[in-house]
Amino acid sequence: MTTLSLSACRTTAYPDSPQFRDGGFRNPIAPKTVGWREMPAMLWRFAFDKPADTVPKTAPPVAALTREQLLAAPDGSLVRFGHSTVLLKLDGAFWLTDPVFSERASPVQWAGPKRFHAPPMTIAQLPPIKGVILSHDHYDHLDKAAVLELAAKTEHFLAPLGVGDLLIEWGVDAAKVQQLDWWQSTNIDGVRFVATPSQHFSGRAMFADNPTLWTSWVIRSSRLNLYFSGDTGYFDGFKAIGEKYGPFDLTLLECGAYNAQWAGVHMLPEQTLQAHLDLRGRRLLPIHNGTFDLAMHAWTDPMERITALARDAGVETLTPVMGTPVNLHAPPATSAWWRTGR
Repeated sequence: MTTLSLSACRTTAYPDSPQFRDGGFRNPIAPKTVGWREMPAMLWRFAFDKPADTVPKTAPPVAALTREQLLAAPDGSLVRFGHSTVLLKLDGAFWLTDPVFSERASPVQWAGPKRFHAPPMTIAQLPPIKGVILSHDHYDHLDKAAVLELAAKTEHFLAPLGVGDLLIEWGVDAAKVQQLDWWQSTNIDGVRFVATPSQHFSGRAMFADNPTLWTSWVIRSSRLNLYFSGDTGYFDGFKAIGEKYGPFDLTLLECGAYNAQWAGVHMLPEQTLQAHLDLRGRRLLPIHNGTFDLAMHAWTDPMERITALARDAGVETLTPVMGTPVNLHAPPATSAWWRTGR
């Protein structure tokens, strides 16, 4: 076992994991993504040829949110905080997915993708958190500053292999950290969590060779069965997860930061819908959109496309304004906030 001094370059062997081989974690089938020959042209476009509509002209709407509102919200509620950060209230406790509260999804706060909107509340204003649920180590999903601030008010951190070690290296109490391989599960106060496969990659440094695992999550409380995708391309694992753990009351599925060049690691909207169907989901909540500029498409494109596709397929979507609590047992109709501004 070898650990480098810089956590961003950390490389540790996990010999017991079927996903770890050739010095890093691997997908069962190598996904389509940007090759080294295509990379210079893609970076040039990102730097000098970005369409103006990848960023909103004004900040998207964010509803005011208080701790009192969260404590009074019915069990089985959900609040979008932005991108893939979602607060869940399950069996009387609060759970937070991929918490990113920093202004930029970047290793530095003076450069990199900047938020379109502020979170609906600060970490200090949050009620005690039963657990943080992490999907992988990329900066738009694993915010070191947020993790360190959350550590004092959070009982549990659930992470894929390697990501848990990174948290401990940062100073999170090891007794709070559980890290799981694909298909492993844990139960915390009656809520079951299963780390399920996804198709992605990892690394917090340039040219990192997948030093940590990526995962999706099945989250099953006493009254709700939820699926959180993290980041993933479309793959046949959705059908396997749906057959083993579905049907799901709600799928929280990635829909944003996509491009045909990297469709193997980020789904196009048509693939997001198919994943929902494969999972045997009842309602779909599209995440990974509305907060950061991470691709070449218009910032409204993910929500426009997925809601149109879902409507044609007869799939119910939830598109709440950031900061608005939603009772998943009786969700109200949600509006096209990205179009109307409210």
